[in-house]
Amino acid sequence: MKDLFEKIYKDKGPLGKWASQAEGYFVFPKLEGEISNRMKFQGKEVITWSINDYLGLANHPEVRKVDAEAAAQYGSAYPMGARMMSGHTELHEQLQNELAEFVNKEAAYLLNFGYQGMVSTVDALVSKDDIIVYDVDAHACIIDGVRLHMGKRFTYKHNDVESLEKNLERATKMAEQTGGGILVISEGVFGMRGEQGRLKEIVALKKKFNFRLFVDDAHGFGTLGKTGAGAGEEQGVQDDIDVYFATFAKSLASTGAFIAADQEIIDYLKYNLRSQMFAKSLQMQLVVGALKRLEMLRTMPELKENLWTIVNALQSGLKERGFDIGTTQSCVTPVYLKGSIPEAMALVRDLRENYGIFCSIVVYPVIPKGLILLRMIPTATHTLKDVEETLDAFDAIRDRLENGTYKRLSAAVMAAMGE
Repeated sequence: MKDLFEKIYKDKGPLGKWASQAEGYFVFPKLEGEISNRMKFQGKEVITWSINDYLGLANHPEVRKVDAEAAAQYGSAYPMGARMMSGHTELHEQLQNELAEFVNKEAAYLLNFGYQGMVSTVDALVSKDDIIVYDVDAHACIIDGVRLHMGKRFTYKHNDVESLEKNLERATKMAEQTGGGILVISEGVFGMRGEQGRLKEIVALKKKFNFRLFVDDAHGFGTLGKTGAGAGEEQGVQDDIDVYFATFAKSLASTGAFIAADQEIIDYLKYNLRSQMFAKSLQMQLVVGALKRLEMLRTMPELKENLWTIVNALQSGLKERGFDIGTTQSCVTPVYLKGSIPEAMALVRDLRENYGIFCSIVVYPVIPKGLILLRMIPTATHTLKDVEETLDAFDAIRDRLENGTYKRLSAAVMAAMGE
């Protein structure tokens, strides 16, 4: 019999195998200072394009004041216990009611964490006789929720309605045999590419197929739609989303999440969501803080307006300078370049050390070989000066990539990293 840990000693996984070379710089970097458009990385000031603080609420003085007062009043423990046993309060209910009203649903239910809540919601919505059909580029939390499903599941090509329709045909035939139903899962905004899910087209398929639609709108909530209610509002189909999900970790700059749906669906879920039934209640300081953030989202449209001023300046500037930003329809701004992984490492080091720009880097196997994706998250705290500095820096690193500078430097970079 093998030692359980033998496989760990031999194979650290696709990302873990690079830990000794990349940790602390390319992965698990330490950004320091207050969450803002400019922070410090390894002692140097950098313009930060990797913080999901879309509306700039993380260090807004009104938010900081409410967070501090709530922490002083309630501490970090109250309420103790799961909601069903001893952790339920009027403020939890108030936040749920206000969230439901904001996203135009009958009811909502709080979740301690987005990832955990998504996994548990998928699990609770389906039984072994049901079929799940989901976008192949769905977030890891959706994939992990689907993995718990004991029945059949199909993926459709990313944002490909024709592929979805073919898979719905397969799912319909199977559901007729099992006696189950069909759950379709999409994201409101796909966080890597910035594309909105094709919710309007998906909803139109309800005329032909019998399914329910579950939407993860983590990046759309607070940033899209006239009021900020998300991708469904933006596309005019919010009422047709059967279960709506969003997290507090993006626009609300906090911890927690929620689901919203018809009252009867929420009543069912709150008695069947294992991650909430058997976990401590969302602590009060986070609940009070979320109430304040939601109030600001409702009453301060300038937050979203400021965000989109930066988004439009950044994205239009990149396009004008000939950069490929894909087909983003949201704040998420990907920049695609051509190069190897060693070149990507040299490029990012140059960008951070010599140009003071910090953004996330994505390479193979997440995207195809030969591509480098620099993922940028504009926020309301960024300035037009930040945008101009960044555009100039990107011009410079593209030139160095194309003239072979990074190819020559990459050998030295890899040597310095122990390769």
